[in-house]
Amino acid sequence: MARYVGAIDSGTTSTRFVLFDHAGSVVAYEQREHEQIFPRSGWVEHNPAQIWQRTQQVIRATLDRTGVSAADIAAIGITNQRETAILWDRRTGEAVHNAIVWQDTRTDRICKELEAAGHRETFYHKTGLPLATYFSGPKIRWLLDNVDGLQARAEAGDLLFGTVDSWLIWHLTGQHVTDPTNASRTMLMGLESLDWDDELLGILDISRSLLPEIRPSSDPSFYGMTQPNGPFGGAIPVCGDLGDQQAATVGQSCFATGEAKNTYGTGCFMLLNTGEEIVHSQNGLLTTVCYQLGDGRPVYALEGSIAMAGATIQWLRDNLQLIRSAAETETIAQSVDDAGGCYLVPAFSGLFAPYWRSDARGVLVGLTRYINRAHIVRAALESICYQTREVLEAMNADSGVPLKALKVDGGATANNFLMQLQADILGTEVIRPQVAETTSLGAAYAAGLAVGYWEDLDALRDNWQVDRRWRPQLDQARRESGFAGWKKAVARTLDWVEP
Repeated sequence: MARYVGAIDSGTTSTRFVLFDHAGSVVAYEQREHEQIFPRSGWVEHNPAQIWQRTQQVIRATLDRTGVSAADIAAIGITNQRETAILWDRRTGEAVHNAIVWQDTRTDRICKELEAAGHRETFYHKTGLPLATYFSGPKIRWLLDNVDGLQARAEAGDLLFGTVDSWLIWHLTGQHVTDPTNASRTMLMGLESLDWDDELLGILDISRSLLPEIRPSSDPSFYGMTQPNGPFGGAIPVCGDLGDQQAATVGQSCFATGEAKNTYGTGCFMLLNTGEEIVHSQNGLLTTVCYQLGDGRPVYALEGSIAMAGATIQWLRDNLQLIRSAAETETIAQSVDDAGGCYLVPAFSGLFAPYWRSDARGVLVGLTRYINRAHIVRAALESICYQTREVLEAMNADSGVPLKALKVDGGATANNFLMQLQADILGTEVIRPQVAETTSLGAAYAAGLAVGYWEDLDALRDNWQVDRRWRPQLDQARRESGFAGWKKAVARTLDWVEP
């Protein structure tokens, strides 16, 4: 048996390649950031060629440093930032425009026109998604409408669409595929059929010829083999594909109905496994595919999506230059007893769950002469925790069963003070696993299951181990008072963008 499984984790700000062993432990990894492009207010783009370049760099660097060859790797899994839309030329493989990132709000007019035309319930019933700028389908429509010649090239069958997973699989194997977790975020796939929906394609006037084949998240028949002249230097089956938040759910071994996790990355994303049942939220959450293993039935989830989590800390660093690194926020925030009555609501791309308000914009409120840098840094960390509480309350209302503990993962969970803040603001125990970067692990699990590297889900559960637990230390009165102030601050963000 080959010794390792590899995972390509192409996120919003960086790409990494990780090698895992049979215990689910990280053997080695490399990571490279890619450029964040902001052509105008509310627009966010990435360079697809640079994402592919970074992918090749991190693979080659990991293999060179460890001496691992293609023969040592049993399978490759891919996980990716979801909803980010790429169009490329079928023959040359060159992207025809920058990728439009999930945070981008330029499709607001398209979404409002769909709403005005009475399509809201059709999309929600079939896809589990609201009409929001978050999702990929309207981004495709915007590109076809606004980039010269693309509509004609699409009609001629010359273009391909994909989220980042499809873009990378195409370059690695030459195959045009995706999985149900990514397809379920396009507003184009039926949740029940796991296929592109002709009615939805007709509403958005998108040709099926653009779209990748939808294959299981863990596919024993493989999406394809890596090409010998590619970054691996040999043929390895590519057979695992999960959107990043679903990958983290698999990496956290949330395989039982009612289990949930929260990932702290660029955004913040909580998923609750609802089993084989499609549950339509009554409280502003998304219904999504959690995973599909082989020819098994799909497993679904409720999701609460928060646009700005780690990205808020990045904003403090890059835009305001209040900090030099994310790591120092822990010490700075602990230098004050509280945020001094200050609240930061980072609605830079509008508000996602549970509000879905594209007209909202960020606010910093409650300022007095007393407020200093440390209070603002602490308010930024608290904003992550308060947004998570709003999502958790919506999830509790939809499920009818309050969560007693929350599994957490992602880079920001290294901030122990943030995790204690989260437990205090939620009033719920927070649990961090030994492998905090569970997004990459979930992609590796999907690929490893497909080739028999791991036998079954029980083997994955056995790998999951607790690193640390945080229990609430804040009294109920202070918890509720702080949350009431947060709700007032959120109200100040609304109706900022005029129609």
